[in-house]
Amino acid sequence: MSTEQGDEYWMRHALRLAGRAEAEGEVPVGAVLVLGDRVIGEGWNRSIGHNDPTAHAEIMALRQGGTALGNYRLVDTTLYVTLEPCVMCAGAMIHGRVGRLVFGARDEKTGAAGSLCDILRHPGMNHLMDITSGILAQECSSRLSAFFRDRREQHKARRQALKTPPFADC
Repeated sequence: MSTEQGDEYWMRHALRLAGRAEAEGEVPVGAVLVLGDRVIGEGWNRSIGHNDPTAHAEIMALRQGGTALGNYRLVDTTLYVTLEPCVMCAGAMIHGRVGRLVFGARDEKTGAAGSLCDILRHPGMNHLMDITSGILAQECSSRLSAFFRDRREQHKARRQALKTPPFADC
């Protein structure tokens, strides 16, 4: 399997995990941490359900990976994530010495791998990693766009319902 085929394979796995997040009412982001050809960690956004601002997909996958290896250093691993990591997740990846990041959609608002800022390639960091972006970007982006569009429509419907006076139908 070529690197590109392997990247698409694992990104599809991350997309399935994003579906789990969405089913739980979370922002649909999924992540899978791979060492060689085996999964050592996976995660999906769970911040809302866990009442935990650190429960991002990447953090969940990194935690599992550390447990699987018995070490917080995740050398030679590849993290696949459907959305460009935020600053918190980028920092955790640096501290964990992740070898490679592969992500799908860019995040212009909070992305820390080149969109908003580039923590992962900052020359002052004690660890740098290889980065591949845009793998299945359209699928990753479409899932997120649909989620937020649906959420806006739900909020609009709730606001509209609150504006309707009681017994307006009578």
